[in-house]
Amino acid sequence: MKDFMALFLDYYDREIIKMIVEKYNYSYMEALKKFLNSETYRMLRNEELEMWEFGCHAIFEMWECEQITGSPLSSSYLRVN
Repeated sequence: MKDFMALFLDYYDREIIKMIVEKYNYSYMEALKKFLNSETYRMLRNEELEMWEFGCHAIFEMWECEQITGSPLSSSYLRVN
């Protein structure tokens, strides 16, 4: 499972950081720092949450919700209601 998680995280890191750079015009390093220090990223790294079920756009939307509201749980992808 470790090999899968390493590949999974590498792919998502590259794609989501690219999205952050493109949308918010952050430098690569600034986007990387913001993403890696987020609750969204901690959730992504948690194997029990199986976040690989979501695509990059969903993970990006969770990160954006976290930036706006302080929590990725406010994302439409994670809301129970």
